[in-house]
Amino acid sequence: MRVVRLITRLNIGGPAIQAIGLSTALARFGYDTLLVHGALDTAEGDMQYLLDGTTPVEFLPSLVRPVSPAEDLRALRQILGILRRTSPAILHTHTAKAGTLGRLAAFIYNRMPGHDPVRVVHTYHGHVLDGYFSPTATRAFVGAERALARGTDAIVAISDQIRRELLETYRIGRASQYHVVPLGFDLRPFAAVDVRARAEARAALELGKSVPVVATVGRLTAIKQHDLFLEMAARVHAGRPDAAFLVVGDGDQRVTLERRARELGIAERTRFVGWRRDLPTIYAATDVFALTSRNEGTPVALIEAMAAGVPGVATEVGGVRDVIARPDLGIVVPFGDPAAMAVAVDRLLGDSALRHRMGAAGRDEVLRRYRHERLVDDIVRLYATLRR
Repeated sequence: MRVVRLITRLNIGGPAIQAIGLSTALARFGYDTLLVHGALDTAEGDMQYLLDGTTPVEFLPSLVRPVSPAEDLRALRQILGILRRTSPAILHTHTAKAGTLGRLAAFIYNRMPGHDPVRVVHTYHGHVLDGYFSPTATRAFVGAERALARGTDAIVAISDQIRRELLETYRIGRASQYHVVPLGFDLRPFAAVDVRARAEARAALELGKSVPVVATVGRLTAIKQHDLFLEMAARVHAGRPDAAFLVVGDGDQRVTLERRARELGIAERTRFVGWRRDLPTIYAATDVFALTSRNEGTPVALIEAMAAGVPGVATEVGGVRDVIARPDLGIVVPFGDPAAMAVAVDRLLGDSALRHRMGAAGRDEVLRRYRHERLVDDIVRLYATLRR
């Protein structure tokens, strides 16, 4: 059974991890998958290193994240050409631009004679309908998503919260189209973090054994609201001048954020380390993980940190509550409140017993809920329903 999997770009984050992981794993179940992806934005980290060399991959340089009529039309034609060349049973799209162009191409393809229609699946790893664009642009995107949903056989939401927002708030699709399929990862490298790994990580990052360390991981873009992380860090630093703050990632906001750290007087205690492939080392050296996003589907970095036994403090947005579903798993604070986040972080830094207890509970929970094997089983069952 042939599947074309289409994703806008293989940048660092959950969508790329899932698209690559599924494309590789589904071969064991008899699926012949072609993974099609577009171009990275400037300063984005690349996750192509996860490809194992066995999965067919096709690169479309015309498939870009920003709206670009000329490139978008070129990409649409190329995607349609791929469908005509491969005659897949399923087209599975991930992320907004790929979802738009892929589903338009499928609409055209299914009205061409001489082949069986392709069944269309789209995964919402989150959405861009809150916090990304102006109200006018958002209304246009909502209208487009409603229209695209009418030609989609199955809509996958990666959390109950995302499903509720899409269906109830934005009225996209019908309830019968939705399938909630949480993300799944290979969390073994993070689960392997232990006391010895923590000591080695501190040494590798030149951090003292007793230095309180707070970290965040993600693209340095406006939606991630790293300025809130820095404001929280300034408050924590006022009471704990020895604390260190790690900002892992890169993006268009880096220069602005580095300047803001200097303005807040925490530049010497804040390290912007760029993209890192050794994330288990980062988490091993971390006491508290902080997530300050304006919008999240399922927060991958938070899950990774919890798998490493690091308790998280996160803003109450998107799918965060699906991950920190109970008070013993982490601390959730209102979005846009650096003071509340600072209080929560300081509480964990000051109570090692609570920190370790919460870290252990969080690790057990995410290892149970976000296994890669569970994700593959869920998708195989979904594809099977489309073959009937």
